[in-house]
Amino acid sequence: MSTLSESSDTATEPVLPVSKPWFVYLVRAANGSLYCGISDDPVRRFATHQSGKGARFFLSSPAVALVYTEVCRDKSEALRQERLIKKLRKSAKECLVASAAAGLST
Repeated sequence: MSTLSESSDTATEPVLPVSKPWFVYLVRAANGSLYCGISDDPVRRFATHQSGKGARFFLSSPAVALVYTEVCRDKSEALRQERLIKKLRKSAKECLVASAAAGLST
């Protein structure tokens, strides 16, 4: 009796669907405040915020810059990270922004 793995020299592992990465991001508004959100495409989402759609937050002060992104393995992890970031004081959020900016210059 032969099994599939015995009869095939090129047996491969089953291919599991790879989940699409999600991101948690911070956007700076014109008044200096920071907006935290999640998306599977933060650049596209930022463009949506700039167009005045996507979040009521930007009705009073338009989105001016995507200042921080953090990759997460899936939507669930991104939601958990978003909750944690939203609980931070503004000074701690500014540290995240500064660390992202420092990462670009190195």
